[in-house]
Parts: sequence; C-alpha cells; structure tokens
Amino acid sequence: MRPLRERVRIVLVEPSHPGNIGSAARAMKTMGLTRLVLVNPAAFPHPEATAMASGADDLLEAAEVHPDLDAAIAGCRRVYGLSARRRALEWPMRTPETCVDEILATDVETALLFGRERSGLTNEELARCHALVHIPANPDYSSLNVAQAVQVMAYLLHRAAPSTERPIDTDGTGYPPATATELEGFFAHLESVLHRTGFLQPDRPGRMMLRLRRLFLRAAPDEKEVNILRGILSSVEDCCERGGGGD
Repeated sequence: MRPLRERVRIVLVEPSHPGNIGSAARAMKTMGLTRLVLVNPAAFPHPEATAMASGADDLLEAAEVHPDLDAAIAGCRRVYGLSARRRALEWPMRTPETCVDEILATDVETALLFGRERSGLTNEELARCHALVHIPANPDYSSLNVAQAVQVMAYLLHRAAPSTERPIDTDGTGYPPATATELEGFFAHLESVLHRTGFLQPDRPGRMMLRLRRLFLRAAPDEKEVNILRGILSSVEDCCERGGGGD
C-alpha cells in the first residue's frame, strides 16, 4: 500500500487568507502529509503564506493550483468534505475517526476538502463528496480555523496509520472505485437522459439530482459498474432515437 503522503490530497477551496495556506502546509508537514492542492486562491504565492509555513516551504513550492474543484479532485476515487454545519439535504456523515479508518482501509487516491474561511463549501461542492466529515467542538463556539481543521485530520491520519494502514479489498470485485471525473461524467449523462425521458422537471432538476448523487455516492460504484450504468443510459438514448424522441 502506498504511504498516505502519496495518495491523500488536502484541498483548500478558494482560501482568502494566504496565512491560512501557510499554516495548513505547516500542519500537514508535521504529520507527514505533502500533497497540498489549492482551488482558486485569492493570493498565492504570498510572503505571508511563506512566513506562516514556518519551514514547510517545500509544500508551498510543490502545491498544485487549479481554477476549479473538478480539476483539483481529478483522479480521486474517494472525496470527503469537511462541513461545520448541517445542510437541508442530508448527506452521508462520518466522524473524523471513521473517515480516517476508511482512508486507511483502501489504497486509492483520496481528497479531503476544506472550504472558504467565511462560508465553507457550497452545496454544489459538497455534492461531489462521498461523505461529509464533522469535527465535533464546543456547540457554543464551534468554528474552527481552516488550518486547525487540517491539523486535526492530519493528526488523526498520522496517529492511526502506523498500526492500521493495510490493504483491504472491500468488495472483492477487483476493480478500483470510480474516479471523481468518471462519476461526474456519469452524473452529467444521467441528468441528460432523465431530462430527455421527462423524468426530471425542466424547472426543478436540482433537488432530485442531489438525491440521486447521494444514492450513487453512497453505493461507491467501481469503474466497471460506472461503465455498466453508462451503457444502460446509452441504451435508453438509443430507444429514444428509435421511438422518435422518447415520448
């Protein structure tokens, strides 16, 4: 099994304060993580980031910078979103410890998403996650700085890895879990077909698609299963063509 530093990405989504980027890099390096990914940062590189990194300059120099989240999580087969608050549409939840157990149980590319300092992750961004992770804190003052949240997750990974990191074939299929890019391709295909068949209401597709996302992400389909699902969708499209539009 590859070490965590090679397969776990810490993804900061639109960080507005360069100091938080540096602090997150420092938190990662102290716990042996190295893959820092930034999505549309307000200011990077920046002297304040370097100052707050306090010796983790190598992580800043190697950091990946992407214009959007899809590019940042491309190739990932598991995606977790850190969320400090409940959402209108319930999503699978994990404790930090359960999240760590799942990461250590499989040798796949994994992303931990940390949102904006003021507003966190959007619902659309959370919809790209297999599960949400909530760090329990004082209910009267539960707001964690983004670098502090990174430190908590990095520490738990570091603490658990030496004794529990091991390869486990969780389903016995022999196929790796589908990547984030493959899943997004499937969801786009699914939405297109459901519009065409009239299943989705043209003016209100969002909530139903969120529920379908939740269903399929909870199932965690592998590459082969996603190909089968897309083959089914293609057969539906063929029937629509033969039937003159699918009425």
